[in-house]
Amino acid sequence: MSEPKHQIRASYTDTTVTVYQAYAPEIGLPAALDGRFPAAWRRDRMTWIKPSFLWMMYRCGWAGKEGQETVLAVEITREGFEWALENACLAHYQPGLHPDRGDWKRRLKRAPARVQWDPERDLHLRPLAHRSLQLGLTGEAAERYAEEWIVSIRDVTALAQAIHAHVRDGALDAARQLLPAERPYPAGDVLTAHLRD
Repeated sequence: MSEPKHQIRASYTDTTVTVYQAYAPEIGLPAALDGRFPAAWRRDRMTWIKPSFLWMMYRCGWAGKEGQETVLAVEITREGFEWALENACLAHYQPGLHPDRGDWKRRLKRAPARVQWDPERDLHLRPLAHRSLQLGLTGEAAERYAEEWIVSIRDVTALAQAIHAHVRDGALDAARQLLPAERPYPAGDVLTAHLRD
């Protein structure tokens, strides 16, 4: 059975959801150590969080890209995650979803969060037919993320490197066994109907 095109898949508990980000060590290491982002973290910039581990690996090149050498698993409250979804705007204009381009631009300008659906990735980081959620936080959403939503921050760079080593060796079963367990997130139409492209 094929995956729905738009479906949030994540590691989550009754109260939290795990998202991923990658940073240079001067931000990532203190964040993991202290459980909060250091002063050098720019909360006035858009910050993108990703519930998909493999999409994060695609984005950071298995922690090999400059400025993305430290991969963080950030556990945040489901309440905060869902607030961001409810208040998000699709990152691009979609006829049929938005009345017109001007309406979309106004919504995007006001929205504290934005959503992109990018192709999910396999272990070789090749694109799949179904999409993975990227959630961009700015303004109020970035502030809430940093100050209210974070429950824990873990450095999972070593895990990324271990999985990548198995993939390079062709040991895909061993790589799969190390992947974080992600399952469909119970977002429902209420949270995502306004975010489908």
